[in-house]
Amino acid sequence: MELIFLGTGAGTPTKERNVTSIAVNLLAERNSFWLFDCGEGTQHQILHTSIRLGRLEKIFITHLHGDHIFGLPGLLSSRSMSGSQEPLTVYGPQGIKEFIDTTLRLSGSYLTYPLTVEEIQPGEVFKDQQISVQALPLTHGVESFGYRIQEADKPGTLDAAKLIAAGIPPGPLFQRLKQGESVELENGQIMHGKEYLGPPQQGKSLAIFGDTAPTEYGIALAQGVDIMVHEATLEGAMAELANSRGHSTTCQTAELAKAAHAKKLIITHFSARYDQNESHRLLAECQQIFPATELAYDLAVFNV
Repeated sequence: MELIFLGTGAGTPTKERNVTSIAVNLLAERNSFWLFDCGEGTQHQILHTSIRLGRLEKIFITHLHGDHIFGLPGLLSSRSMSGSQEPLTVYGPQGIKEFIDTTLRLSGSYLTYPLTVEEIQPGEVFKDQQISVQALPLTHGVESFGYRIQEADKPGTLDAAKLIAAGIPPGPLFQRLKQGESVELENGQIMHGKEYLGPPQQGKSLAIFGDTAPTEYGIALAQGVDIMVHEATLEGAMAELANSRGHSTTCQTAELAKAAHAKKLIITHFSARYDQNESHRLLAECQQIFPATELAYDLAVFNV
């Protein structure tokens, strides 16, 4: 699992940063990519990565401000023009369906694949055997959500040596036993997979915040996650300005990561007043409070 930052700027693009979009590489887990927000120019950024639009399975929109959704109609159309027929689901706040339907209709666009648009409420918005996604409300000028992505726990390591010692040769039975199944041998003996497995491996967890001032749901979203992705729009001394516009400062973001016991914080969504050199000052402010902080930049890739 990887995080690919396609845009790390707030509000407007700059020469160094595009506006917000983050991809999650799930090729190893489910042979697909997920996208969180889709600011203008996102599909141009994708051209510089290994992301294939045909592998794009889900898009999660945090809120309807333009720097988070204006790239969506073009990306949806390009996915169609590439001939993709794989289904795609878009999740987002109330109004996202109207935005998509209207822009596609007025532009005369058509899609070659099934598109589902789900307007979400707080709570679980997706779950299957591999991954669940929970959305919680944030504090911003419009309805805004943060998403917590939780991978299901995986079976523990199979003790192959113990099985071989018990007379079970490596082969198809190993895979069934690794899944915790019970299997019957040719001699009638029943082997229980759970007896040959180590402790379960905890699934990975991510918290990807939309735009927000400090919010009561922050800890619930980020509690104990492997990676917390959060805006650091302005420096610590500018809290009043940041909060009045529904944003957070470096210090407020780092304090949340510390309180939530996140393992790592990645800061993004930087005001255009900070160039690449100045953004390292923002990183330093965060690291004074929460040392395990890293700085996102366009096309940066982080392993989860």
